[in-house]
Amino acid sequence: MQLGSRFSVGQTPRAIPAELAARIQEVEDSLSDDERTTLRWTLTWLENRAVVELDNGVILRG
Repeated sequence: MQLGSRFSVGQTPRAIPAELAARIQEVEDSLSDDERTTLRWTLTWLENRAVVELDNGVILRG
């Protein structure tokens, strides 16, 4: 596992593959305005694949 970083809703890093970025956007589109301002994503890399977890528990794997 490689340590990654945290990023805010609407600020998906360019290093994330396009397919995963599209799935992140789908999740973000379903969030309330309050959630968009308070929740953040955690990005880690597992076996060279991106794994993102939103503070509310949503996990997506690239």
